[in-house]
Amino acid sequence: MRGVATILGLSMCMWASACGPSDGLSPGDVLEEVVAEQAPVASAANAEEAATEESVATADAEAASKLPVPGLDYNSREGRATFLYYCAPCHGTEGHGDGFNAYNLDPKPRDLADPTFQAQRATEDLVAVVRSGGGVAGLSTGMPPWGRTLNERQIRNVVRFLRTIAEEPDSSD
Repeated sequence: MRGVATILGLSMCMWASACGPSDGLSPGDVLEEVVAEQAPVASAANAEEAATEESVATADAEAASKLPVPGLDYNSREGRATFLYYCAPCHGTEGHGDGFNAYNLDPKPRDLADPTFQAQRATEDLVAVVRSGGGVAGLSTGMPPWGRTLNERQIRNVVRFLRTIAEEPDSSD
């Protein structure tokens, strides 16, 4: 153990002497030089920013319309990302219970986009199911608990996202 510490200490000394400034400049001197070099760039950037303010607003609106799910707020988008990573292998990317792993499961995963199922479950029930597994709400015990993998914010954001995927019932029947 002592040999490892010695080698590590010598390596750090060699690194510090090789990487340090060789011209005797202090960190404050280096900072002043960097600030002086960037000052003209910053003033040019400010002038350009002021001149293109309207085009930036237009570009932001266009970029927002190209988001994967533009109608979702930040928490729902975070919930969607978490859902796609942890839940989609079983529940599918749209929550229909048709993920690539669904074939191997019995019973099959729940169709989370079913508006009837969504209407029957309170938000706190869904939070409890994600946190503690399906058995906590009388659902399939094949649904694993995610409470040790996901934090409370992530769990609530997944449920928030789930509330956005419920499909409207088909009125053509």
